[in-house]
Amino acid sequence: MSDAVLAVNAGSSSLKFALFELRGEDAPREAFRDQIDGVVEAADLHAVLARADAHLGANRLLAAGHRVVHGGTRFVAPVLVDQAVLEALEALTPLAPLHQPHNLAPIRALAAARPGLAQVACFDTAFHATMPDEASRLALPRAISDSGVRRYGFHGLSYEYIARRLGVVAPALAGGRVIVAHLGNGASLCAMDAGRSVDTTMGFTALDGLVMGTRPGTLDPGAVLYLMRERKMSAAEVEDMLYHRAGLLGVSGVSGDMRTLLASNDPHAREAVTLFVARLAREAGGLVSALGGLDGIVFTGGIGEHAAPIRAEACARLAWLGLRLDAAANTRGAGRISAPDSEVEAWVIPTDEELMVTRHTAAVLGVVSPLPPFAGEVARAKHGG
Repeated sequence: MSDAVLAVNAGSSSLKFALFELRGEDAPREAFRDQIDGVVEAADLHAVLARADAHLGANRLLAAGHRVVHGGTRFVAPVLVDQAVLEALEALTPLAPLHQPHNLAPIRALAAARPGLAQVACFDTAFHATMPDEASRLALPRAISDSGVRRYGFHGLSYEYIARRLGVVAPALAGGRVIVAHLGNGASLCAMDAGRSVDTTMGFTALDGLVMGTRPGTLDPGAVLYLMRERKMSAAEVEDMLYHRAGLLGVSGVSGDMRTLLASNDPHAREAVTLFVARLAREAGGLVSALGGLDGIVFTGGIGEHAAPIRAEACARLAWLGLRLDAAANTRGAGRISAPDSEVEAWVIPTDEELMVTRHTAAVLGVVSPLPPFAGEVARAKHGG
């Protein structure tokens, strides 16, 4: 008999979940993984629990672990959820109004359905707590910055998984300077030095940085002021546009889905794709500066893992770094995709946020040891770097 953890990854229009059976210090074994699309209701969580109970048999559901987008400055590591923690996380909703409520709703629903079940919150912002002040500070009056208006960064659980996975598949690279491109409907880049976040493209909110499916990425704040002052748009209307009607969808007028755009002959679709890649390359250039050079780039996320043309175009724009793709490897889309003589390595590594949530949940509850240091840190220490 073994314990099991239910990993819950709730978004605004879907619920991803996975059940992992714990095996001591060995990697958890995935029992099942699924997704419910649409607005998530409490009944969905009851159905997920029933499925877990039916599968486990003699096994025991030890806890539920949750991906929570925002931990603010207080929560920089996974934490066992109690009422005080839940209230503190709810207080962070103004920092992530379109994400935090959806992350917290399953915690409440599971607490009502199964009051004795332990629940652990794991934070997307936590991985970026290592960023230096020049990467996290906004050039605003200090009183405003000190109140929590700063750059936090997101997609942290995905980045942590990739950092740890690199330690297995490419330990030498894990100890170096790497940009990870988490590319999906939401997209960002993270600059890692020996497995630790140095800088990232998302900032105070998940609107910043790269062009995304329906979000614009980096935007002159003066454009927002213009829309409110001259176009008479309300704050709610601007928010709706920036989160739901901009980005690839807004530029193309066709879709926010990269698969649709790549298959389209519409010139506006091509324009959106080109803008996506151009902004990615420009932001990557800035992160190279933050790192003081580049040893490798890793593509992950739905687009990063499956869109070979996007990887090829992005790497072509970064050829000035000495990056050369192996075209056949890029088409296959797994493992190392750079040419043997490339000065910068390029990899495709699938991410697994749910597994990361499970590992953290088991560690918080003391079932397994806390996660060891990043392989990159160990490699760098051995080489005196």
